Amino acid sequence: MFAAIPFPDLSPEIFSIDLGGFHFALRWYAMGYIAGIVIAWWIMSRAIANATLWQSGAPMTRAQLEEMVTWMVVGIIAGGRLGFVLFYQPGYYLANPLEILKVWQGGMSFHGGFLGVVLGAWLFSRRNGLPTASVADLIALATPPGLGLVRVTNFINAELWGRPTDAPWGVIFPGARAQDCPGVEGPCARHPSQLYEAALEGLVLMAVLAFLAYGRGWLKTPGRIAGTFFLGYGLARFTVEFFREADAQYITHDNPAGHVFLGMTMGQVLTLPMIVAGVLTLIWATRRARA
Repeated sequence: MFAAIPFPDLSPEIFSIDLGGFHFALRWYAMGYIAGIVIAWWIMSRAIANATLWQSGAPMTRAQLEEMVTWMVVGIIAGGRLGFVLFYQPGYYLANPLEILKVWQGGMSFHGGFLGVVLGAWLFSRRNGLPTASVADLIALATPPGLGLVRVTNFINAELWGRPTDAPWGVIFPGARAQDCPGVEGPCARHPSQLYEAALEGLVLMAVLAFLAYGRGWLKTPGRIAGTFFLGYGLARFTVEFFREADAQYITHDNPAGHVFLGMTMGQVLTLPMIVAGVLTLIWATRRARA
């Protein structure tokens, strides 16, 4: 007997208002980013207030943290949007450049947002003479909750769903694309890969980093927490890509799995540098600690 979970009756909008022909809406997707940034600020402010976590004191003051969060917001939005445009749909946005500005319609790349935050944090650290590795550790420690929340909003939006499955926890996502499953008769259930990512990139990675920072004192060795984040996120995303439907623009009749290089999806290809960066950062931090 076929067993699957019907998609719950969820609206992408928390509330909406129509004024003078314009539709204004607060969406769960935007709220996920907002809540993630607020939680990240709270985690970082608590961490810099606890001098025992650091080898030579916190890497920045409360005032500097407030300023850095602004840089991070800009990096997340600009990097995330430009990353999506360049990595996933360059042809479409080249033909429709004004669509790039419509971030409220969705379409953000984690890898682009990550690069935006890295660049913003590096520039901020250089400008203020802060220890770059410890600043990276601080940001890494605070990032997983936001990742988890945004993945949950991807589920609410019924987007970025997984590959077809006959597992009893498969979800019947709405829409013609979600139900276009060659060889499947009747309703097509898919892996709720957004929730897999929310669990691994959010809850699990958050727990690991918190344990290492507070239980093992890893913030005392600059670079260790950041390296663990890079490696942990990379492995989590690479693994979930096996269950996640590839981006539509890469799926063809001859390439139904949407592979782009050596049997890997675009998400896996973009994640490989993070895994390598994580390993190299951990090696660097460990050698530096022993020197």
